[in-house]
Amino acid sequence: MTTTQATTAELIGTARQRIDALDGQIIALVQERMGVSAEIQRTRIESGGRRVHLTREMEVLSHYSDALGKPGTTLAMTLLELCRGRV
Repeated sequence: MTTTQATTAELIGTARQRIDALDGQIIALVQERMGVSAEIQRTRIESGGRRVHLTREMEVLSHYSDALGKPGTTLAMTLLELCRGRV
């Protein structure tokens, strides 16, 4: 392996470690979001409301779409799916 190849491999390895760390943080944040969502759903149901608030979900979809484009909408749908029905 040449010096350039070794440097490239090291840079890629370091970047992959950073991605792994970021993925861990993202997973922790999604789990936290799921807990907060369950709390909101529980409170809404206890006060006679519905578990899901469609207007709010549309706001979330719009927020992600505005920030990330079409893939953001897909990401938001996945988050909403993970956070629904846990109560």
